[in-house]
Amino acid sequence: MRVLENLEPKEVYYYFEEICRIPHGSGNLDGISSYLAQFAKDRGLFHVRDASNNVIIIKEASAGYESVPPIILQGHMDMVAVKKNDCDIDLEKDPLRLKIEGDFVSAEGTSLGGDDGIAVAYILAILDSKDIAHPRIEAVITTDEEVGMEGATAIDLSMLQAKRMLNIDSEEEGILLTSCAGGMRTDCHIPVAMETNEGGVFLKVSVGGLLGGHSGTEINKEHANAIKLLGITLQQIRKKVPFRLAEICGGEKDNAIPREASAIVCIAKDNKEDFLKELKQIETEEKKEKKSKEKKLYIKAEEAGQSAASVMNDESTEKVLAFLVLLPNGVMAMSADIDGLVETSLNVGILKTCDKEVVASSAIRSAIETAKHKVNLQLETLTGMFGGYTESHGEYPGWQFDPDSKLRADMVRIYKEMFGRDVQVEALHAGLECGIMISKIPGLDCVSFGPDIFDIHTTEERLSISSTARMWDYLLEILRSC
Repeated sequence: MRVLENLEPKEVYYYFEEICRIPHGSGNLDGISSYLAQFAKDRGLFHVRDASNNVIIIKEASAGYESVPPIILQGHMDMVAVKKNDCDIDLEKDPLRLKIEGDFVSAEGTSLGGDDGIAVAYILAILDSKDIAHPRIEAVITTDEEVGMEGATAIDLSMLQAKRMLNIDSEEEGILLTSCAGGMRTDCHIPVAMETNEGGVFLKVSVGGLLGGHSGTEINKEHANAIKLLGITLQQIRKKVPFRLAEICGGEKDNAIPREASAIVCIAKDNKEDFLKELKQIETEEKKEKKSKEKKLYIKAEEAGQSAASVMNDESTEKVLAFLVLLPNGVMAMSADIDGLVETSLNVGILKTCDKEVVASSAIRSAIETAKHKVNLQLETLTGMFGGYTESHGEYPGWQFDPDSKLRADMVRIYKEMFGRDVQVEALHAGLECGIMISKIPGLDCVSFGPDIFDIHTTEERLSISSTARMWDYLLEILRSC
């Protein structure tokens, strides 16, 4: 029995549930890409599946719409696949466990992938329909958007005819997005020296219970970053109680504000109580400092399951912690032109201990290309001071506002006619694929929209059922009348 079978619009939720049955975290897209290609084959629709697993599907105009300009419907097939520590789902292999609570669809113990599964579901429902009025549809479903827009960068769009595009990758009903920041990923490699463990007590220090969130749309909310908080906590303790790091890690995705981080530390048995006392004091201080924002914050230590064969020496322990304390993070600059818009930001989203190095991965975003590269220069310079090096990847351009967009004007008008209120037109401090698409199709007229999705990129993600229905009706009216 399908969990969502009684929800409306039925055709949309049918395909959304189909998508949720196929693992489709970034980098694990063979299955969902094959499904989309087979979908097109089964319906006799022209399609292309490229080497990057991107899928393009063409559906010719319905009767009476042959002379209406074609339109691109665009979304991405990958999701940020994260789960709670106690969740037994293998996100590389298992389907999501969907549930309905009030007006929301969510997944038990994992993220939902409404970003951007709902776009794919909308598109498939339109392509499958025999009675929806529409111009020529050019569906473009890309891969690995969440890890640098790699599919959009690789895709060949030369076969397309459309000069207008609906990007269905926004998460707030009543807002049309018409420009966005560009971005890039930077990995900071800090070398460490390991030495043989000669005894001591091993503790696992954990930071968690944090809100986390999207590193673009929620970076201005100043949610605590677990990686930064762990580094600062350990450095505070080390000023009073000596210890060495065996391992330090945190976060899952560089474009998500990390909710949890942990470290394995080696400490002399006689210093254990002093260490725990300092940790408790810091937890008390942090809870007081962040009581209005991070109500479930915890910092704790417990006996590690087993001793490590080797640990970082004193110099490397100091180097790693000092780097984390100094590592810039959060809002770097606010826009001087658009009130309340973040212009430039940085989020350290992943920290891991590898063979002879610790690697911190950050997402840089900025509406200004030169500012983006200056933040990257900061990371290069800081990492170099600690004897390390950086690697940058996944760079993508921003999307500049078009004051003459006819598509935007039509969508503003239709929204007011349907819902009796004005839609907001905004810029976004997060990455969308529109900038890349425009670079491939000069003159492309783009607007991004979507239904309400809350707490995306986290295990608390939930999709509004009623909003999904309203934005479906809105999408169909756009296809009918503009």
